[in-house]
Amino acid sequence: MTDSTIIDPAFPVLTHRERFRRQMHFQSIDRGVHWEFGYLQETMDRWHKEGLPAEITAGEGPGSIESYFGVDPCDWAWISNGLHPPFSGEAKVLERKADSAIYQTPDGTILEQKTEGVKTIPHFIKYPIADRDDWKRFKDRLDPNHPDRLTRDWKAAREYFRQSNRPVGINLGSFFGVPRDWIGFENIAMMCYDDRDLVEEIVETLTVLIETQMQRVLPEIHVDFAGGWEDICFRNGPVIGPDLFGQIVIPRLKRITKLLRQYGCDIIWTDCDGNINHLVPLWLEAGLNCMFPIEVQGGSDPVELRKKYGKQILLRGGLAKYQFASGRKEIIAELKRVEKVFEEGGYIPHGDHRIPEDVSYENYHYYVKEKLNMMGWKPSDIQAIWPLRNFK
Repeated sequence: MTDSTIIDPAFPVLTHRERFRRQMHFQSIDRGVHWEFGYLQETMDRWHKEGLPAEITAGEGPGSIESYFGVDPCDWAWISNGLHPPFSGEAKVLERKADSAIYQTPDGTILEQKTEGVKTIPHFIKYPIADRDDWKRFKDRLDPNHPDRLTRDWKAAREYFRQSNRPVGINLGSFFGVPRDWIGFENIAMMCYDDRDLVEEIVETLTVLIETQMQRVLPEIHVDFAGGWEDICFRNGPVIGPDLFGQIVIPRLKRITKLLRQYGCDIIWTDCDGNINHLVPLWLEAGLNCMFPIEVQGGSDPVELRKKYGKQILLRGGLAKYQFASGRKEIIAELKRVEKVFEEGGYIPHGDHRIPEDVSYENYHYYVKEKLNMMGWKPSDIQAIWPLRNFK
C-alpha cells in the first residue's frame, strides 16, 4: 500500500454498507469490499474433485461458494420488470439428429442443442420476435400495472432496508440486451434500420415498466446502488453504432438515472461484456457511472478507463480471469496491474466474469488471499475465512 490510498488501518471498523458507500465515493475505509462475479458450473465440478466440500454450491447465501470464501453480502430491493406471466411449459422436440436435437421453447424460440459429446452454446435457428405480431405476445406480458406487480408492501419493508448493514441495490433492468435476446444479435441490428419504430417501441415499453416499478419503491426504500444488464458488445464494440445507441437508448436511460439520483442513488452500473469503450462516454452522459465487469480479454480495461475518465467513472471487476489459471507470479502481476486504481477508490476489483474451469481450486485460494491482502484486510480477518484459515 502507498501513502495515497483510501485504506486506513486505523480507521474504525465499518459495516458492509458504510464501507461500500465510502469506497465508491473515494473516501477512506478500513479495508476493501470483497465481491466476486460467480463461477461456471464446470468450475464447481472441478473444484469438488479438488477438495471443495460437496455441500458447497454455486450462487449466493448460506452454503454457497461466495459465502464459503467470505464474499461480502448485499441486499436487493427486487422489482418486477420482466415478462409476467413468463412463458412456461416444456420445450417441444421438432427433430432428433445423431448427436443433437432441434427444440421449440414456449416463447417461440427454435434452437439446436447438442445431446452427445461436449455441450456447447445452442445454435439459434429462430428467435421469438421477428415482427409486430410476435412482439404483441411479449408486450401483453409487460404491463407495468398488472396486479401481480403490485403485491409487495414497500412501506412495510422500509424499516428492514433502513436498518440493513448491507449495501442495498435495485435492479436497473435492461434497455437493449433483453430485446437483443428476443430478436437476435444480427437481427436487431438490421431491425434498427428496417423497422426502427418497432425497436423504439420495445425499448420504450421496457423503460416504462422499469420506471413505473422504481417509482413505487424509491420513495420508501433508500438504495445505495442500481445494477442492470446489457451484454451488447463483442471484441470490436457494440452490436449497433454509438450514434444509433445514443438515439434509441440514452434518452430513456436518462429518465431512469434521473429518477434514481432524485432519491439519492448515485452508483449506477450495467453488466456488459466485451469491448465497451465506444459506449462508456454515452453511459456517463446518461448518468450510468459504473462499468462492470470490464472484460479485459474483450478489450476493456479498468486502468485505461480510470486514466481516461478519472474519478468521473466507477469500476467493478477488471481482473483478467484467465490469469488465475496461470501460476502465482501471474496472479500477483494481475493484482499489481490494478492496485493503484483500487487505492484511488471508486473501484471494487474482482474477476472480469464468472471464474472458468481452467482455474484450479488452489489457484483460486491464492487469488482470493492475495486480493484481500492488496485491499488492506488484516491477516486475522483473512484467516477467519474458513478455506483460507491455513492456506499458504
